[in-house]
Parts: sequence; structure tokens; C-alpha cells
Amino acid sequence: MQDFIAYSPEVAAARAAGRPIVALESTIISHGMPYPQNVQTAREVEDIIRAGGAVPATIALLDGKIRVGLTPEELELLGRSPKALKISRRDLPYALAARKIGATTVAATMICAELAGIRVFVTGGIGGVHRGAETSFDISADLQELARSSVAVVCAGAKSILDIGLTLEYLETHGVPVLAIGQDNFAAFYTPDSGFKADFRIDEPAEQARFLKTKWALGLAGGVVISNPVPAAAAMPRAEIDAITEQALGEAAAQGITGKAVTPYLLARIKALTEGRSLATNIALVKHNAQAGARLALALG
Repeated sequence: MQDFIAYSPEVAAARAAGRPIVALESTIISHGMPYPQNVQTAREVEDIIRAGGAVPATIALLDGKIRVGLTPEELELLGRSPKALKISRRDLPYALAARKIGATTVAATMICAELAGIRVFVTGGIGGVHRGAETSFDISADLQELARSSVAVVCAGAKSILDIGLTLEYLETHGVPVLAIGQDNFAAFYTPDSGFKADFRIDEPAEQARFLKTKWALGLAGGVVISNPVPAAAAMPRAEIDAITEQALGEAAAQGITGKAVTPYLLARIKALTEGRSLATNIALVKHNAQAGARLALALG
């Protein structure tokens, strides 16, 4: 792994000292938000994790290496670069071998975090089963990775552009536990409540950590989804976001947008249709997740 992984000085020092580390993805920087909000948010999220007593490790691909932890200059480069590839499991070997600049999705970040020995990963929302997947077979690689990589993923549920019911069914089939914080139901990214129940409600970080340690000590490999709903003050009305999502999905279909281009298109279109309010919600929920992830990392020790 020394040939493929490079740690930032901050993360290397944390590893040497045995301090808790929280992984962060980078597609939210290169494909999830516009510049300069993307870089500003990334820095603020890292600072929230530091304030919580843990060390942030934003993960990306640069110069043929998996970078675990980015310098401010590297964050800026990633946030500005139009050449950053969106990296999932299938793309990792190509991007590393070809020395491409790459931003890691949930799936790729989980792989890299596990390689680096990091057990807690904070993101906005996980991918899932897309609407119409019964004919398109469009299912995010995030779900397969959650069944493979032993990393806890703190998120605001699944993006509301997805079929959340089928997403939860898929996770159940693959034995991925879904925990909820502060409520019984699974969150839906822009709104706190998807209308679907999570598997278990575990509010306290110490109890979440005990759950994770028990699962992995039993030899039950794979990840855990920890659903942390967007704060009510920052949430969008469910009826409004559902109607806007339906419009954006229809426009994507009419334009023939498919595959990994769908999610960035939909997020950008929803931002436009909400006149920027969805971006404010996205930023708020990521910061909220960072607080929960830092608490969990400390509890895991």
C-alpha cells in the first residue's frame, strides 16, 4: 500500500499518535457543489471535525496516489479543476495507473478509508437504487461497497432523487444495518423523514461504537449506514422538494442523461429550481454529519 497511499502531515501525525480520524469524500467538492462554496464548505467541515476532537482526512487521487488528507492548496486544486474524474470502485485502478486527478465517491472513499485503517466516514447522502431501476438497472455502487467495506458511513440518509424504499430493501438483502439518530425513520437528505423506518435507532455515540465493534468482532464484514437527519431549521418542505425532484428527473430523462452524470445534473437542477436553497440545505446537513462523525470517531477510540 505504500506505493499507492500518501498521508498528509496532519493525518500521518494523527496515525502515529493514535488519534481518531474521520474520512471525507471529495466528489462533494468537485461534482456536488459549485466553486467557491465547495472549497469553503470542505474547509469548514474539516474545522468542525477538528473542533470535535478528531482529525479530518479528505480523500482524493493526485499524482498516482490515494491522498488521505489534503493540504489547503490541494483542496483548492480539486475544487477548481474541470478535469477531476468521478471515481468509484471500477475507476480506481485506471485513475491511479494513469495518474489522473480524481474525486472519490462514497464507494471509493470507503475502499480508501478501509485501506488506511479509518473506520468512520462522513458524507452528505449515500447513493442508492435510482427510480426506474427495474428497467435501467441503475443502482449506485455505494450499496455494493457498503456490503464489502467495514466502514461506518454517517450521512443524512439517501438522496431524495432515489427510490428510497428499494434502496433500503437492497441494503437489507446485503446485510447492511441502517441506524438512525434522533428518530426512528430513515432520513431523506433535504428532508428529515423519508417515511421509511431505519433498522435500529441508536442516539448515543458510545452505543453506536459498541454496535460497530460487536458487528466487526463477530466477523460480519461490511459497512453500517448511520442516518443523521438534516436539522429542522435547514430542511426543505417535503412536498416542495418532491415536486421539484420529479421535474428535474423528467428533464434529465428528456435530455438522455444517464449513469454517473445523473446525480450531478439533478443536484445542479434542483439548486436552480430552488434558487439556491437546496445548496444551503446540503451545506447544513454535511456540517451536521461532521459533528456526529467526530463524536463517533472519539467513541470508537
